[in-house]
Amino acid sequence: MTGEPQYYEREGHLQVPRKHVERIVGEDQEERQHKLGAWIGNQRSRTATLTPQRIQQLSAIGMRWS
Repeated sequence: MTGEPQYYEREGHLQVPRKHVERIVGEDQEERQHKLGAWIGNQRSRTATLTPQRIQQLSAIGMRWS
């Protein structure tokens, strides 16, 4: 996953604006930027190709599928 748990924990939802960029500090202390809004939109549009496990993981943290 690419930042959605961090966003969810902070905001309490996954209604991420399309242009939102999430900044994540990795274990190596390097900051990375993830286009979380675009990623969330892509996951929604690819629902038919996601594994049931992936759909379950995203649903568990509040993913809106429509």
